Order: sequence, then structure tokens, then C-alpha cells
Amino acid sequence: MTSPVLPTVAVAKPFTLTINQKALLLFLLILGVILLFWEAGAKLNLFSPLMPSASETLKDFWWWISNPFFDYGPNDKGIGWLLLTSLRRVILGFTIGSAIAIPLGILIGLSEVAARAVDPFIQILKPVSPLAWLPLGLGLLKNSENTALFVIAITSIWPTLINTKFGVSNVDRSYLDVAQTLGASRWRTLIKVILPAAAPYIVSGLRISIGIAWLVIVAAEILVGGSGVGYFVWNEWNNLKITSIITAILVIGLVGLLLDRVFGLLQNWVAFGQRL
Repeated sequence: MTSPVLPTVAVAKPFTLTINQKALLLFLLILGVILLFWEAGAKLNLFSPLMPSASETLKDFWWWISNPFFDYGPNDKGIGWLLLTSLRRVILGFTIGSAIAIPLGILIGLSEVAARAVDPFIQILKPVSPLAWLPLGLGLLKNSENTALFVIAITSIWPTLINTKFGVSNVDRSYLDVAQTLGASRWRTLIKVILPAAAPYIVSGLRISIGIAWLVIVAAEILVGGSGVGYFVWNEWNNLKITSIITAILVIGLVGLLLDRVFGLLQNWVAFGQRL
């Protein structure tokens, strides 16, 4: 006699949060604590009288981002127009710097003599503050717009230059031996072997450089004037509108995060293509 088959009972798995969900909850918790401390500190006069409360700042932040493209004159524009002006300068300056850094990095990566000759210039100029370049740029170019581009280019050039040199000089020797065996010319070896192998390093340098370029734009626009988010920060400080300054800081940070994510995706794409 066979024993009866008992029906299987599905056991529900306990609900668990993913790492991303846990990170999001922790982020919201930290943000809530910061906002609560900020609001209480402002209400209890723990900060300077100039410091607004969190609620006032959030209200002003919403006002700026809900209508970003108004234009009531040269000194009264929405945050969207200011961002576009700053982004245009950053992209132009970053492009100029990259157009210099990548070819120069390839050159010194291919030649040990050139690398040793150029290295002292890199080590001397790399740590110079963008504020030190501004008066030199104004003296040479005699134009505030061109000076801003000059400062962005000269300060963002170094990560791309160094990473390109490192990537080119550290290409696997076996790749070069295979290309030489197949009779590839130096130019074809550079295009088909060296640059694809060095691409992840180059893009990594570009990712760092765009962050530096966006960092520098605020200081450049504060000193050269005109328009843009940097000039907006200085102008709002002169008007003692701290909520607008904090709004600008948040917007600058969010745009910087977006730029980093874009280059991060490009870096992952290049690395994935190399693995294929």
C-alpha cells in the first residue's frame, strides 16, 4: 500500500532589501538628520543671523528650479540660463585642454626621452591654483571670456595628460610584438593597437578633468565677472541672499554629479568594449 502524497507548501521567503534600497534609505535618513539639525539650529539662533533655515532654503530652491529660464535683464536671469553659460565655458575649455593633453600624452607615452623631458613641467605646473592663472590670463589675453577658457583648459589638462601617457606607455608588449610580426606600420599600430588598449586610461583622465573644469568655473566666473553660476554666487552674496547661494551650490553639485555619471558610463563602455 502506497503512502499518500502530501501537497508541498510553499514557504514565503523573508523580505530583504537590496544593497541599493538600503543605501537609499540610509541616504534619506542622513539627509533628514541634516535638515532637522539645520532647521533647529536656525530657529534656535545657533548659527549666524545671515544663515537661513532649511525650510526657507528649500522654498527658494524650488522657486529657482521651477522657473529656470526667465530673463529680465543682464543681472536677472534664471538659473537655467546661468548653467548653460557656465556649461558652454566648461565644455569649450575642457575641449581645448583635452585637444592638447591627448596628443601630448601619446607623444610622451611613446618616447621615454620626451617623457623625462616634459615631466618637470608637469610636476611644476600641475599643483598651481586656478586663482594664480587668472591674472596671467587677463594679462595675456586681455579678455575675461578667453581668460575663463584659458584657466579651465590649463587646470583640467593634467589628469588627461598623465593618464594618457600612462596608458600608452603600459600597453601589453605582446600586442606590439604581434603587430610588428604582421608588418603593421607605426601609424597603424598606434591607431589599431595602442589607442584602443589605452582608451580606458584616457577616458578615466577625461572623467577627472571634467570634474576639475566644473570645479574651476565658479572661481573663474567670480573673478572675471559677466554671467554664469560663479558670477551668480558672488552677486547674490553682495545682495546677502544666502538661500540663493545655497541653491547655486546644490545645483552646481547636481550638475557635477551628472557630468561624472556621463563620463563614468563612457568609461564602462570603453572597458566593456576592450573586454570583448
